Parts: sequence; structure tokens; C-alpha cells
Amino acid sequence: MSTRGHAAAGCPFCEIVAGRSPARIVHESPHTLAFLPLRPATRGHTLVVPKRHVTDLWQLDTLTAHPLMESVLLVAQGIRSALSPEGLNLINSAGEVASQTVFHLHMHLVPRWPDDGMRHLWPESENPGDEQLDSLTRVLREGISEAGGRASGR
Repeated sequence: MSTRGHAAAGCPFCEIVAGRSPARIVHESPHTLAFLPLRPATRGHTLVVPKRHVTDLWQLDTLTAHPLMESVLLVAQGIRSALSPEGLNLINSAGEVASQTVFHLHMHLVPRWPDDGMRHLWPESENPGDEQLDSLTRVLREGISEAGGRASGR
């Protein structure tokens, strides 16, 4: 299945996929493209995108997710082989409040070293306690069950 025909007008990543905008491409598969961002967080920071326009993680279907994650794994191994980082962050932001600025699903692969300038991603927090965690567990299980029902009805 060719994915080049499924683009969104004005999407900068669709423009890169279509070859209308320049990019430093490091990997291409029939369904994905990996390239360096204009403002990398660290040396080797790479974006992996599906060629078909998908707005965010919540719009991603499993047929697109599979080749996307295959490319993420391949690029991650390539980063490890080429740059020998001591760690790697895989980051995806869904929605403006989560700091998504380009509304085409993309996975950030960010190689990490001590003192690389990246701050910790997780804020310090306290354990909310068993009662709150039990309640949240129930709510999430219900939401996941509902999502599974919707997904099987597609």
C-alpha cells in the first residue's frame, strides 16, 4: 500500500514526505520516514513519522502503528550503533497541552548522555495512596474496555 497520497494540506511533515520540503532523511520505508528535526534536543535526535497523515496517537490505527514502530526500533538501533548514547528517550506528544506543535504524528528518538542539556522529563511527585490508585485503576480499566469495544467495531 502506497501512503504518499494521504496528505493534509499545510502539514509540514506531509510536505517533507511528498518531497516538497527539504529534510535530512536518515531512513525511509514504504510507510515511514525518519529525519533530523530543525532544532534537535541532542546530537542524533531523530523524528520518525508515518507517511500517511495521522494527526496524533489517538488517531493512529494498528495497520499504521506496526510499520511505524518497526521503523522506530530500526532507527533506535541505528542511533545506538552510530553514536553510542548511554540512553534514549522515545517521546510522543498528543495534543497542544502535551506540547505537540506539528499535528502529524511523530516519534522523537532522543539519544541521551550525562550532562546533555536535557532536563528530567518527570516532575517529582508523591504517591497518591492506595485508595486513589485503586479508583484510578478501575476508571482506566473501564476506559480501556470501552476503547477496545470501539476498536473492534471499526
